[in-house]
Order: sequence, then C-alpha cells, then structure tokens
Amino acid sequence: MDTSHVLYGFTDLKNLDSHGPIVLNKAKGAYVYDTNGKKYFDGNSGLWNSVVGFDHPKMIATAQKQYQELSGYHSLFGRITEPAINLTNKLIEVSPFDEGKVFFTNSGSEANDTAVKLLWFMNSHKGMPKKRKIITRYNSYHGVTVGAASMTGKPYNDVFGLPLPDFIRSACPHYWKFGNEGESEESFSSRMAQDLEDVIEKEGAETIAGFFAEPVMGAGGVIPPSKDYFKLIQPILKKHNIPLIADEVICGFGRTGNLWGSITYDIKPDMIIASKCITSGFFPLGAVIAGEEITKELIEASYAAEEFPHGFTAGGHPVGCALAVQAIDIIIEEKLVENVRKLEPLFMGGLKKFEDMEFIGEARGIGLMGALEMVQDKKTKKPFDGHMNMGERVANKAIEKGLICRPLGPSIVLCPPFITTPEQIDFMYTTLEETLKEVFNDIKISN
Repeated sequence: MDTSHVLYGFTDLKNLDSHGPIVLNKAKGAYVYDTNGKKYFDGNSGLWNSVVGFDHPKMIATAQKQYQELSGYHSLFGRITEPAINLTNKLIEVSPFDEGKVFFTNSGSEANDTAVKLLWFMNSHKGMPKKRKIITRYNSYHGVTVGAASMTGKPYNDVFGLPLPDFIRSACPHYWKFGNEGESEESFSSRMAQDLEDVIEKEGAETIAGFFAEPVMGAGGVIPPSKDYFKLIQPILKKHNIPLIADEVICGFGRTGNLWGSITYDIKPDMIIASKCITSGFFPLGAVIAGEEITKELIEASYAAEEFPHGFTAGGHPVGCALAVQAIDIIIEEKLVENVRKLEPLFMGGLKKFEDMEFIGEARGIGLMGALEMVQDKKTKKPFDGHMNMGERVANKAIEKGLICRPLGPSIVLCPPFITTPEQIDFMYTTLEETLKEVFNDIKISN
C-alpha cells in the first residue's frame, strides 16, 4: 500500500523511514492483525482506551442499532439526542458528584480546552477577568490543541512556541527521579506541596483560575503521585480558592483499579475531564463533568450572557453517546474493574522483577498501567543519551515478536486491556524480557 502521503503523529519519522509503518486491518479481543496476517498482543490497549476488546459484540450491535435509528446530530441550540441524555445521566450516576452537568467534546484535548474556557467564563462573570492562570505540573500531559498543549508540561511543545501566556507549572511529584538523597517519600511530598504554595504566592492566588492534575501522569511515563501528595496539596488549593480539575482521560473508568483515579487517591475534584475508555475506543468522545458548585456558577454566567457560547458540531454525537453508555455498562456489569484489581498483583509483580536487570532504573505503576525506565547507570540514575533512542529500540524489537508496547523517551509503557488474562500477561512479560535482553546485549557489544 502507498503510505507516502500519511503524516504520522508522535512518530520518529527517521526511524519510520528505516522500519516502515505497520498497517492494521482487523482485530479480535486484545489482538490486532496487520495486512500480512501477523498477530500482535496490544499491550497498550490501542492508546490506553480499547479496554473491553476491539470486537466486543455488544459494542458492535449498539453502533449498528444507533446508526439505523439516528446516525448523527448535534447538541446545540436546545436540541439534544436521547443517547446524549442517557449518557449525561450515566456519567453523573457513576461520578463522585451527587449533582452536576456534563458537556460533550470529541476528545480529551477538547475537554481540557473547554474546562479552561469554563473557568475563564465564570471568572469574567464574577468580575475577576484577571483570574485566568492555569497551573499544571512539569511532565504532565493534557492534550495537543493549542490550549491543552499549553497545559501539557512536556518540553517538545517548545517547538510550537508554547505554552501561551497564563499557563504555568508546578513541580512533578516523581519521587524516584526528583527526590533528594536521604529524603523520605513523605518529606518529598511535603516539598512538592510547598512548591505549589510557592507558585501560588508568586503568581497571586487572585490570578489563578484552576489547577489541573492527572491522578497518575500517563503520557508523562506512568508516574503515580508520591505518598500523600494529593492529601497535602488539596488543602492548599482550598485555602486559596483554586478549583481542582482531575484530568481522568487515562485513569477514568477503571485503569487504576477503581472507576476513577480520584477514588484511588482520595481526590475531591471540582471538575472531571473524561475521554478514552468512555467509549473503549469505538468512537471519539470526551466529556467535562462539572460538580455542583461549578455548575451553579456556570448557569449564573450563562444567564447573564444570555447563552453558553461554546460547542462542537459533533459534541454529544448519538452514536458515540450510545456506545459510551454501553462501554460503561460493560465495564461495570462484566466486572472489568474487578479484573483489573485481580490482575494487579501479577501485573505489578512481573513489572517489578525487571528492576533486577542492569539498565532498568525503576519499574512503576498501579492497576493495569506501568512503565519501565531505562538508565545508563542505576546508582546515579544517569539516563541514556537521547540519540540512542532506547524506547524506540525496545518497542521496535518487541513488535517484531508480536508485542505492542509504547516508547516514551527512556521509558517503555504497558497498559493492557481490562479483559487481559493471566496468560496474556505472561506472554507480555516473557516477550518483553527477551526483547530487553537482546537490546541491552546490543548496547554492551556496541560499547
């Protein structure tokens, strides 16, 4: 097939020139197949999201039925489809909120952008137009649109001249990487909380619209928060009247072993950002779930403006909403969150064993999300030089063996579907061990 006209996202194009793309044309369960018939276990659930399997019969039947009844419509101008109403009620029902409102987007990026606009809209209405700054953390990921990319604390956004003004950073709570020598994890978390307080005091609480945080930093390399981190920062935010927005795009709907990462880490958010698992990858859909207090302020601002002046043509698409209701029902009724918890000891236990390897500095994760960070020197945590492309080397070698895993700089990320079996985890780790041994041996020979 002629793939020369494709511009691939988040892809090392030089590496692609030498290896070529993998063209997929079918899938079954947790497996995808390329056009040559080769089978791959997808250890990344597509992109965190295909958690009920790629061919769940209830999902396929739901899509077919909805396309026959109402193939598409918007959710603007006071018109709404029945599946969109069903999904709003379902999301409030399963959310940590007793009451609230839901706004639909087409992605997590759009949902984060929308949440920022909501905060700005409400603050403008309250006579606080300078309360616009958004705090996120270094190494966080919140999306790729201009606003969401400004929130994302990754250095690659420098090439776009981002972040925009009013998007600021606090420290990354990665204890293994940023803890001082002799510093306990609890002391490290206290230092992270103090860093946040310092940022707020420097910028002025009266200028800060919100603090966005992933319960577990996903695309930053699966970084669970240090012990007591959220326990310590939440009172600080409360004291300064700064809303906490939980970006649950990756963690939401079961990835951490609870339906929400906010439950796992006892986070009390003012808003939740959802996407990815919401439709298990069967349709692009995102959502902003606003709690009761935010909802009240939003309604007041909308009354004053005589409308809520924001929306997307395909936001609340009936097929996507019907699929989301079905996906959430499958996750709950087929006890897939329970399966995540059941598999966690096997998944995390197998992951931790890799720390015995010479070039693995840290194995980290929770639920069914984990990462291995490769280092040149374990004692000093010195990373490999960037030109060595360690993540790409491992991912390319693994895919030759039928395993899809994701390179993230010096890390390898694994986040298998919620339907994964113990046997598939065994295959994943056996294959990854063989891969790492070959790559590490090549490094020793070349040195």
